Amino acid sequence: MKYNEIQDIIFKGKQNIQWPDVENYLRKYEGKTIIVKETGDEIKINSLFADEYVHSQYTRKLRGAFAKVKANLSQIIPELLENALNRRWIENKDIKHSKNAIGGWYRYDSFFSIRVYEQGSEEYRLNYYSATIIVRINDTGNYLYDVINIKKEARKPMDY
Repeated sequence: MKYNEIQDIIFKGKQNIQWPDVENYLRKYEGKTIIVKETGDEIKINSLFADEYVHSQYTRKLRGAFAKVKANLSQIIPELLENALNRRWIENKDIKHSKNAIGGWYRYDSFFSIRVYEQGSEEYRLNYYSATIIVRINDTGNYLYDVINIKKEARKPMDY
């Protein structure tokens, strides 16, 4: 299992994340196709991803450190996809997605770490997290949809 590292905190603050800035940052990935190493799946990123990532129900419920983590997670989206594990298929049950996820959904597990600097120092430690990547399946391909279920690991992973 590979932990992708977020080295810089470009979206600062826990209280007032500037989500429009995150959305604009994510637009740089539009048009890219990422291949998942474990499965060989091709996952495309289109304009719907940035909007969903920032405006999803999951994101709206995030507060404090987890909002900051999701905002900064935007920096390593390609690496998260490349190193995603444990693909599983889920049937689409929502009428809202009947056209854009006609083939259902893939969920993948992904893992990352974020640097936490000691105040006034160059010294840092790593906080480790897991997340679920959501990919919608339709007749034109697989499209990245959102990253949800961000959870902090209780301790440093054994195999890192």
